[in-house]
Amino acid sequence: MSTTADAGASTGHRPDSGAWLHGVVREVDPAALAGLVGMDGRDVRAVRSAGLVAVVSDAPLAEYGEEPLRRKLEDLTWLEGAARAHHGVVEALSRTGAVVPARLATVHRDTDRVAAVLADRQAELAVALDRLTGRTEWGVKGYVVPGATAPEEEQSATGGGGAGAAYLRRRRAQLTAREQGQRVAAETAATVHDALAQYAVAARRHAAQDRRLSGAPTAMVLNGAYLVDVSTLDGFTELVRMLAGRHPQVRLELTGPWPPYSFVADRPAAEAHTVREPAW
Repeated sequence: MSTTADAGASTGHRPDSGAWLHGVVREVDPAALAGLVGMDGRDVRAVRSAGLVAVVSDAPLAEYGEEPLRRKLEDLTWLEGAARAHHGVVEALSRTGAVVPARLATVHRDTDRVAAVLADRQAELAVALDRLTGRTEWGVKGYVVPGATAPEEEQSATGGGGAGAAYLRRRRAQLTAREQGQRVAAETAATVHDALAQYAVAARRHAAQDRRLSGAPTAMVLNGAYLVDVSTLDGFTELVRMLAGRHPQVRLELTGPWPPYSFVADRPAAEAHTVREPAW
């Protein structure tokens, strides 16, 4: 879904001076922005309004207007590089404090529009920043461990009927064990997620990634995101370790810290043309 800024409004800026929005913070030290590189290798800068700061990259509308941007988004190589550049800025901001990340490819017509969004949405953005302060996002992925479940399902290959019947029995036993293993792994993933969600401030369970994306040799059964208080991080990581030992049917992988992509329900994209970002 996309919306376009009002082209007819007078902004006092060049008509081609778009702004790619990376994220919103309460304040940022100019020195922290000095070494950051945004889109197309351009410097990032701060736009201040209503007690908030938006961090943006220049995005000329000849290249990043709605139609040119749609064409760019069809180029997967470009999209991958754009996502990496966008994330690099958001990640750097998250190391300095709470940040509300913008959707990937949120482009405003000019910085006046960015400032207007900060003013219009000051209250909800301030609430979001308060909620994220002192907290980070952590990911826990779970993968099926073949052969770690349901040994009782294995069936003997011996018996009457000859070699053909024995083969069919072995094959049936393998299929039964695999189905049982997948079922137990799915139940285990739900149990692990529930335990982690009770410990975290907030939790989200994303769709499992295909093996082509995860790069793992076995199926993913858990793709969880957890908002964790920094002060309780040691306890959270210990809980992950304990759950991994308790449930050998699933291999758990802890990743993070991440910017809080999963815990910003409505990111600051008003009056901008945007696209839906890929899953992180």
